[in-house]
Amino acid sequence: MIQVRRGAERYRGGDEAAGIESRHAFSFGPHYDPDNLRFGALVACNEERLAPGAGFDEHPHRDTEIVTWVVEGELTHRDSTGRATTVRPGDLQRLSSAGGVRHVERNDGPVPLRFVQMWLTPLAPGGEPEYAVVRGVAEGTPLPLARAGATLRVCRLGTGGRTAVPAAARVYVHVVRGEVRLGGEELAAGDAARISEAHGLDLVAPQGAECLVWEMGAEPVYG
Repeated sequence: MIQVRRGAERYRGGDEAAGIESRHAFSFGPHYDPDNLRFGALVACNEERLAPGAGFDEHPHRDTEIVTWVVEGELTHRDSTGRATTVRPGDLQRLSSAGGVRHVERNDGPVPLRFVQMWLTPLAPGGEPEYAVVRGVAEGTPLPLARAGATLRVCRLGTGGRTAVPAAARVYVHVVRGEVRLGGEELAAGDAARISEAHGLDLVAPQGAECLVWEMGAEPVYG
């Protein structure tokens, strides 16, 4: 089964007066939708845009796996464990909040920042926070998120490019840029597909595209 969610259907959030523009794919904050709480381990897929100087002040997380893909600009990350990092396009940031962590996310650069942030439920609660940045992620490289039992791939397709959709219990495809065809559906930037127990599917990009593809198993034990 393929369920397509259009970018225009995302819940609008953030604070435009403060230079923060958010688009939420799942039930989030005041936008409560009991029929759109999660897909497998994935509980958030937010498109974020921060103006220069804008950002999210220090705030807490716990028992959440937070994965961030920077599309344009530079993201400044600081957290309560003392880490301070700049994440750039092509870099993937992972923060396991585990038993609890506080962090700050800002655009300290001179140009607008755009990133996609995804939250996943871990297989078990608690533990020690972990943080890592993978620099210069190569096309199609599997990036396992062991604590959530999920794997992410960044698919960059040239004109006419094609790649197989992983054969998994659940697959989530988010189109970052460009357009793709998937099982007879046309997906544009900001669109997403939630795929359940479907096999033999391909992503095809007539004019080139970049997609984030999550491969997940059954529902996580925790959450």
